Amino acid sequence: MWKIRKTFKYRLYPNRKQRECLLAALEVCRDLYNDALQERREAWKLCRKSIPFAMQSAQLPACKQADAAMRGVHSQVLQDVLHRVDKTYQALFRRGNGFPRFKGKGWFDSFTCPQAGFGVEGSQVSLAKIGNVKIKLHRRLAGEVKTLTLKQENGKWYACFSCMVDGEPLPANDSVVGIDAGLESFAVTSDGEIVDNPRWFRTAQKKLRVAQRHVSRCTKRSGGWRKASRLVAQLHRHVFHQRNDFQHKLSRELVNHHGLIAVEDLHGKGLAGGMLAKSVQDAAWSSFIAKLSYKAESADRLLVKVNARGTSQPCPCGAPVPKKLWDRWHQCAACGLKTTRDHASALEILRRGLRLRTETLAIAGVALEAPSFSYGA
Repeated sequence: MWKIRKTFKYRLYPNRKQRECLLAALEVCRDLYNDALQERREAWKLCRKSIPFAMQSAQLPACKQADAAMRGVHSQVLQDVLHRVDKTYQALFRRGNGFPRFKGKGWFDSFTCPQAGFGVEGSQVSLAKIGNVKIKLHRRLAGEVKTLTLKQENGKWYACFSCMVDGEPLPANDSVVGIDAGLESFAVTSDGEIVDNPRWFRTAQKKLRVAQRHVSRCTKRSGGWRKASRLVAQLHRHVFHQRNDFQHKLSRELVNHHGLIAVEDLHGKGLAGGMLAKSVQDAAWSSFIAKLSYKAESADRLLVKVNARGTSQPCPCGAPVPKKLWDRWHQCAACGLKTTRDHASALEILRRGLRLRTETLAIAGVALEAPSFSYGA
C-alpha cells in the first residue's frame, strides 16, 4: 500500500488568554524571521558570506536566555521559522529573482510545530506553552501526523495537521474522459457534458465594490478602517470557500467515475496576465487540476496532462481544422464530425492523453496499438 501526504484542517476555538498567547507566539516568530533575514543580508553585504541554517539554529539557546518572550514559544517552532528563512533563500538561488522580504505586522499569519509540542485529546488539542485549545474535529484525523501548523485567517484560528495516510484505491474502471477547461463553460468533457462556470467572484463584485469604497474613505489604521478591512477579507474568504467547495465536488465526481482523466497542462500565470486575467483567476483552473491530481493519486486513478498548445485546431481524427478564437463550431471535412469547439477540444485532449499512456506503457515493454477515433457523417 502506498502512502500520500494529506492535510486535515480544523477550526480552533481558543479562549481570550489562549488567543493572546497565540498572537504573542506569532509576533515572536515574525521578529525572529526578520532578525534572521537581516543577519543573512548583513553577512553577505559586509563579508560576502552566507550564513547557513545550522549556524543560526545554534544561536537560539542564547537568544532564548536573553529574551523572555522567546522562552514562551516551543523551541521547535522557533527552529521551523529559521527553516522558512533558509527555504526562501534556497528558492531565490533556484529562481534567480524574488529576494526574501521582511514581514511587516500582520504579514506573518502561521507557525509550525514540526515534530513535538502538540497532541489531540478528545475535543481538545494540547499545545506546548499555550494549553488545551478546543478544536472542532468535523472529520476523523487519519494517518501518521507529521506536523501541525496553526494559522490565523481573518481573526479565526485553524489547526492544519499534515499526515501520511494510506491510499484509498477505488475499484478498477476502464472509463476515460478528456476535459477542456474554459471561461464560457468551466469545463466540457469528451462525453459531451458541460459544466457551467459559476463565476463566484463576478457574482460577489457588487458587495465587494461597496465594501472596498468604505475602506478607501476611512483613515488608514483607524478602528473603522480595520473593521471595514475585515469585512472585505470576509467577502473574499466566502468567495474562496464557494470556489473550493465547487472544485472539490467536481473533482471527486470525475475521479469516482473515470479510470483515466486527460487534462491540459495549462500555464496559469501566463494566462492570468492578459485582459482576461480576472476571469482566469476566478475560474482557478490550477487549483482544480491540483485537486484532481491528489484525489486521482489516492484513488489509484491515472491523471494525464497533455500539451495545451493547439488542442482546438485539429480534429480528433487527425485532420487539421483551423479556427479563429471567435469560431465556436467545429466541422471536419475529413470525418464529418460536427460539434462545438470545446467538445472537439476535449476529444483531442483525450486522444493525446491516450497516446501518452500508450507511449509510456510501450517504453515499459508493453506494446499497445495507438488509439484511433472514427466518426460517421
